[in-house]
Amino acid sequence: MNLVVNGDAESGPGGTAEPVGTVTGWRVVQGAPALVAYTLGGGYPTAADPGPARRGSRFFSGGTSPRTALLQDVALPAAGTTGHAAVDAGRVRYAVSAWLGGYASQEDGARLSVEFRDGRGTPVALSVLGPVTAAERQGRTGLLERAAGSLVPPGARTARVLLVLTRTGGGTSNDGYADGIALTLTAATGVRT
Repeated sequence: MNLVVNGDAESGPGGTAEPVGTVTGWRVVQGAPALVAYTLGGGYPTAADPGPARRGSRFFSGGTSPRTALLQDVALPAAGTTGHAAVDAGRVRYAVSAWLGGYASQEDGARLSVEFRDGRGTPVALSVLGPVTAAERQGRTGLLERAAGSLVPPGARTARVLLVLTRTGGGTSNDGYADGIALTLTAATGVRT
């Protein structure tokens, strides 16, 4: 089960390149994101461009702000095979993945970080995905999948998910793009305790 709420930009206002003030499930901490429809065209990624095979109708964009940041604090399950006792025994793995990209040969980009925190809010581990460079996209508009995973650090109780979309060049459009953001937990097998 994906612990990230609205990691696919499908819920709430949007559908155009116009920035929105709120994003379902996320706290906008900087800038103003846009939730752009794949059917919009005009240089934005379309269903024909590189991206998730099972994409929905929209993706995250940085809007018109030089830097846009969206934040989500996720509580880890308290019980079960991925609950606190299993985490503390080193028996829970996490996987974080996202489709990140940009426009043509521009270096505008998206970075996703997941910071695990203990019960006092102290960071205990960090995973960072992206940004995907124009060279990695071969100068094409689109999104490429990035993923990471490891054991959830003992003591972790929450995960802070931060999406940062950055404009690096000129122009008014922040063409950092993201879609399909996911954080999942699984019971680790073959792990000694």
